[in-house]
Amino acid sequence: MIATLASDLLPSFGWLALALACLSLILAVGRALGARLQLRLWGIPEALLAGLLGLLLAPGGPLPLLPPQVMQLWADLPLVLLTLVFGSLLLGKPLPKLEGLWRPVSGQVSLALVLAFGQYVVGGLAVLLVLQPWLGVSPVMACLIEVAYEGGHGSAAAMGPSYAALGFPGGQALGLAMATVGLLSSTLVGGLVVVLARSRGWLLADAPGSAPSEPTSTASGDSGGVAARAAAWAVNLALAGMAVLTGVALLAGLRWLTSGLGDGVASVVDALPVFPLAIVGSLLVRLALERSGKAHWASSAVQGQVGTLSADLLITAATAGLDLALLKADWLPLTVLALGGLLWNLAVTLLLAPRLLPADWFERAVIEFGQATGVAASGLLLLRMADPDDRSDALPAFSIKQLMLQPFLAGGVVTVVAPLAVAGWGLPLWTGFCFALVLLFGGTGLWLARTQAPAP
Repeated sequence: MIATLASDLLPSFGWLALALACLSLILAVGRALGARLQLRLWGIPEALLAGLLGLLLAPGGPLPLLPPQVMQLWADLPLVLLTLVFGSLLLGKPLPKLEGLWRPVSGQVSLALVLAFGQYVVGGLAVLLVLQPWLGVSPVMACLIEVAYEGGHGSAAAMGPSYAALGFPGGQALGLAMATVGLLSSTLVGGLVVVLARSRGWLLADAPGSAPSEPTSTASGDSGGVAARAAAWAVNLALAGMAVLTGVALLAGLRWLTSGLGDGVASVVDALPVFPLAIVGSLLVRLALERSGKAHWASSAVQGQVGTLSADLLITAATAGLDLALLKADWLPLTVLALGGLLWNLAVTLLLAPRLLPADWFERAVIEFGQATGVAASGLLLLRMADPDDRSDALPAFSIKQLMLQPFLAGGVVTVVAPLAVAGWGLPLWTGFCFALVLLFGGTGLWLARTQAPAP
């Protein structure tokens, strides 16, 4: 019996090792080529280039060198990698104090909520008014803007099985393609918006009497050699694993608690993946470290590298697995949704953000535009372009907002529930509900901006 089990497992482990080795090699080549081409100066992630290289080598590409078994394993990796990204997200950062937390970030939270739920409104209107009457598409397609722009490649890949179960099997491929469009648009279009802001005098650096803040020292000592670095990585990977396992336990407990609440609630919870709860696990592990005086175990640098490497591998695997034949067939709805989402994000950033946010409104808004269209790294890149001397309070406000909203949006609970709501309630009702939330959050943000404005 043991021999039979071993004979079944060894080929599987062999294919897994080959899949991981190929993925790592392609990412390394993509990073090397991206560095030589200086893609980061243009805001293009090197992992995206690596994914395109993998697409060339996929069974459907012009150089089909990768076997189907490897591609199948790559298709299963994004959900695992996204869970690891979420599990490492808060481990290396001191938790913010609750006192006085809401006041400085209320406008940031309102802006993020308007952006996210407005993407559902735009998607719903596009499907109801254009794509369904003309092309007869699935109503679940209305969820693609939020899952791809707010959530990115990881969320698009993770939601694929849910879309397929709801009669929309092409949702994963279309979501991944839209995530790629969003990744490029967030930096290329966002860069043009920064240039516009500089010409219009919207930047805090252009305000009269502004001065650069004191530079923050980033020097750090050597970790003590290879052994110390290896030990730091082992400890930090273990902490990330604990955060993920905590998320798994929380999900199991949630499913147990809701098992008797009816089929509707149970279906929502059963469809909930681990990754939204992995960030809660990350918070709980960080809290335990701070309470026990062991916060120094979690290295900000190492946790950042864990998250970056996981995200790069995720983007590479997801891009390499794009279904080109499906994209060719569905290019029209993809274009309508991608353009609609981009125009919405631009409109909110340029028209609503100045009325919601304080004096450094553009710096705070452009980081939200980058994150809501591409990924958080895109937002940080745009912020560095707009605020190279770190004059604004955009980064602290954005970080606190991420902590508050990440479990719900951009791959969180709302992203998971949305297609189920579309299937259960119907797209018109879901779109109207999201529109009401946009009005609520936008109106609340405007009211808070007026009440918190300094007296003249």
